[in-house]
Amino acid sequence: MKTADPSVYLSRLARVREEMTRTQVDALLLSVGHDMPYLMGYHAMPLERLTMLVVPKHGEVTLVIPRLEAPRVHEMSDVFRSIPWNETDDPVQITHDLLGDARTIAVGDQMWSRFLVDLLAFRPQAHYVRSVVVMEALRSRKDDAEVAALRAAGQAADRVAAQLQSGQIPLVGRTEAEVSADLSARLIAEGHQKVNFAIVAAGENAASPHHHPGSRVIQRGEIVLCDFGGTMNGYCSDITRCVFVGEPTQEILDAYEVLMRAQSAGVAAGVLGKPCEHVDAVTRSIIDDAGYGEYFVHRTGHGIGMEEHEDPYMVAGNTTAIMHGHAYSVEPGIYVPGKWGMRLEDIVVATHDGPVSMNNADHNLAVVDC
Repeated sequence: MKTADPSVYLSRLARVREEMTRTQVDALLLSVGHDMPYLMGYHAMPLERLTMLVVPKHGEVTLVIPRLEAPRVHEMSDVFRSIPWNETDDPVQITHDLLGDARTIAVGDQMWSRFLVDLLAFRPQAHYVRSVVVMEALRSRKDDAEVAALRAAGQAADRVAAQLQSGQIPLVGRTEAEVSADLSARLIAEGHQKVNFAIVAAGENAASPHHHPGSRVIQRGEIVLCDFGGTMNGYCSDITRCVFVGEPTQEILDAYEVLMRAQSAGVAAGVLGKPCEHVDAVTRSIIDDAGYGEYFVHRTGHGIGMEEHEDPYMVAGNTTAIMHGHAYSVEPGIYVPGKWGMRLEDIVVATHDGPVSMNNADHNLAVVDC
């Protein structure tokens, strides 16, 4: 992740403390995961040695870190101070001491349970809650710099999708795994530092939404579902496009027309103030009305940002109101077991001027012959 100006982190910490006051949280403890880099730029390695960011509601923010990891930290004295610990020190004891008289403590979702269990021994009377209580309201609403990063990542993914749709990526006679590796290499070539996934599912395999690409050889006369994304400058891309090798059947054309209508309506449904479940209901109703309802087996979308999947989720039961800065996928799908599957996905950001797509690659079913 690129190092941001300290003022960005100071602003985020100020908003965190406002949220801590609102939720009556005395201290926030963040270890592995993305909450820590969001607040101070450092992404901890998932080691057996504890790294912990201690954020009290008042006072100094402190990073407790193994001494051998300390050189990896970009120091910002006006944002946080570091306490490097030696191999014979007890980092949980150090963390406990930094907590002062904190009674309600928010703990990061990805923090290893071994460290929480050890902390419980020091503070058995404390009340522990999930960090999402504090962090969700902040991380789910992207600021201008975050939206710009999502847009850049989306445009890079679009360029790879365009190569797929124009026939620049050979399919026939190659395995799903080979095409997956090709897509991955192209994401890196277009500016991503990391590939998070590259699903390639041909024919009947496309009926499995999270199919793992394997030795199946792609042939003419079948649909190929490609869902790929990665991380670019700290923020994620995620796009799904389908291509048909040869002449598509009328069954495929009819179903894809329904899918396109559902996805377009889902994008348009992301209006500020509407509940997140509204987006899901809109896409699902179109697919239901066309008779494919039983074949739409997952939610319509997930939030995205520093992580591929984060809040908010576009799913029935989520009554959270869509707010300016919410970034999420709209990806309805139709999956007929043993026959075929299809999905169409864009990343969308909710704004005061309406939903804005971060992906603009052609939404039509591309027909290729290679």
